[in-house]
Parts: sequence; C-alpha cells; structure tokens
Amino acid sequence: MIFSVESEVGELRERLPFEAEELMERVARGVLEAEGCPFDTEVSVLITDDEGIREINSQTRGIDAPTDVLSFPGLVYSAPSRFELGGENLGADVVDPETDCVRLGDIVINIDRVISQAEEYGHSRRRELAFLTAHAMLHLCGYDHMEEADEALMISRQREILDLLDITREAE
Repeated sequence: MIFSVESEVGELRERLPFEAEELMERVARGVLEAEGCPFDTEVSVLITDDEGIREINSQTRGIDAPTDVLSFPGLVYSAPSRFELGGENLGADVVDPETDCVRLGDIVINIDRVISQAEEYGHSRRRELAFLTAHAMLHLCGYDHMEEADEALMISRQREILDLLDITREAE
C-alpha cells in the first residue's frame, strides 16, 4: 500500500502528540485487511482545518460548512467491499501505471474536529483520529451511511476494526 499524508496545518506533532501518520496508515491497513481488499492500493490523506475542509466541502458537495472528514472513493462498488476491476472501474484513472496500485481514493481530515470531538466524546485525540481514518477508509471500500441499516453496518465495522487494532476507548 502506498499511503501518503500531506498537512496544510504545519507540523502535526504540535497538535497531535503522537505519530499521527503512522497511526493513520496502521488503521488504513487494518481496514483493508479486515475488508479483504485484494489489491495493492494508493490512498492519499490531506490534513486541514475548519476553513480548509469547509472550502473543499463547498466545492465538491455544495455544502458551505466544515465537517470532520471527507472521503473521495476511486472505485465504484456494487456492494461494500466488493472489490472489482472492470466495468465502471476500468480506465487510466483506476490503476497507477507507474506503481500498478489501485487508486482507492482520497481522504481529507479536519484537525480542528479531531481535537474538539475527542474532547466532546471523552476520549483521546489518538482515538478520534483513528476513528475518522477508519470511517473514511470504509467509505473508500464502498460503505455509506445514507440509510439506517447501512449506517448500523458501517458503525459496527468501524468498531470491530478498531477493536482488532486495540484502539478502544477503554485502552486509552
């Protein structure tokens, strides 16, 4: 897996007192393993703040407000984690010709929300960043939460994967 992280907010260590990039990659790998992804993949992450994510949210979704995380899947799925190439997933934008990796997608994480939501939910910034990364990766694997049943499935998978990685509220 090629996992790249770019930060618009300067040195992450100043606001997240742990190895944020290492944690995000560990969670991303955990999701892909748990979901049975058969491909070598590329995932890119942008860390930004309220204003940066508000701008992206406005441009891409027409919602002029900040959010905690955005995901932009590179594949089209017939069902969550049904990883298939061909059909709608055929073309130069799906597989990187230089690396032969499937472009799974892009993630944008709002560091301001990582901090505020960790406080609001009573757990660490590490746990919140892991949760948002797992959430975003599941979107890149075809999960969604538009319907109640889909949301319950996605929440269940997030919890199971974080438990497998021993990233629980109790472990904090």
